Amino acid sequence: MIDKENNIFDTVKNYYNDYGFRAKDLKREGKKFIGYVCSFVPLEIITASGSLPFRVRGNIHEPITKGDTLLETIVCPYYRSVFDLSVKGEYDFLSGLVIPHGCDSMVRSFSAWSYGLPFSYFHFVNIPSVCDESSFEFFDAELDAFRKSLGKFTGKAITEEHLRQAIRAYNENRDKVRALYELRKADPPLISGTELTMTLTAGSSLPIEESNDLFDQVLTEVKGRGKSPLKKGPRIFIDGACLDNIELIKLVEELGGNVVADTICNGARDHFPKTDVGGDPIHALAHRYLDKINCPKTYRANRAGTFEGDIANRFGDVGTYAREFRVDGAILYVYKYCDPFGFEVPARKAYYQSLNLPLLHLEDIYSAGTISQLRTRVQAFLEMIGQ
Repeated sequence: MIDKENNIFDTVKNYYNDYGFRAKDLKREGKKFIGYVCSFVPLEIITASGSLPFRVRGNIHEPITKGDTLLETIVCPYYRSVFDLSVKGEYDFLSGLVIPHGCDSMVRSFSAWSYGLPFSYFHFVNIPSVCDESSFEFFDAELDAFRKSLGKFTGKAITEEHLRQAIRAYNENRDKVRALYELRKADPPLISGTELTMTLTAGSSLPIEESNDLFDQVLTEVKGRGKSPLKKGPRIFIDGACLDNIELIKLVEELGGNVVADTICNGARDHFPKTDVGGDPIHALAHRYLDKINCPKTYRANRAGTFEGDIANRFGDVGTYAREFRVDGAILYVYKYCDPFGFEVPARKAYYQSLNLPLLHLEDIYSAGTISQLRTRVQAFLEMIGQ
């Protein structure tokens, strides 16, 4: 449980550094945890089953060794790290694992996960790659199949009311995350990017009720500061895939920048979209996870008819957040072999150019050993936009 006697950020650091220790405690109490990879897994269905979702993450300080004997090395290094830790037993407290069609690496490696790990339950969520009427019909059926499969595993029929309760809890969670982001609009921001990333990462390892409680306490702590403990500096936007560690953001802030906004998978891309309430909960979840999460794996037709209109449609969230959080520059952080983001780099660069927003493109391999190599480039970028 959260220790309310200490500063809440001490608790956040404990959850972040000893990732999964709360889940291990609850496992000993008889709770079932279902691990998931990627923001496309509908957490509401897992929670509605009586199980607890747990986002498996990698570790940039841990060399990838055992996992490379079972998975190709041309797979995204972030994903390889997650798999490596799983094979090494880091997540043996899980009862099952759910993998979605988030990228080709996830699709093609599902058999390696299911054969190489000792979990009792595995499920692959097949997500359409386009957004049209037939896609939603297919995805409705796919999520309903997941609901039935997980219900059979847990021995609990997942009803519409169970789903609605879970949807309300996660919408509340996302409202709290949005409130945390609002605290970054001050100049300098009231909460650092490092603190927020640690908080969101910690929250993804907790039951939804405890995650909501944690976010409430962080909100209370930060609002009570009165003024920012940070210094003014270039306001930086981070764009890219999953960033489940603080090292890049910490580097930017050590060099005098303030990370104030993002479109990363475990940041705004994951937490800002909410699920509609009042109708069929399965259909509402299908709409949220397929249409509202703006990921490059999902193709959206070019209805504008021009390249300029297409990139404005595909990356418009970047422009919206850049204006809302008054950013001075952006860092596009892409992992090597990440095909969905890698193929989009030229178009994303063109969109940033249309915004007249300075951009630093970094390609990395998900390793702490490369962070020091990025220092010079990040420092030069901050100096350039700070002139």
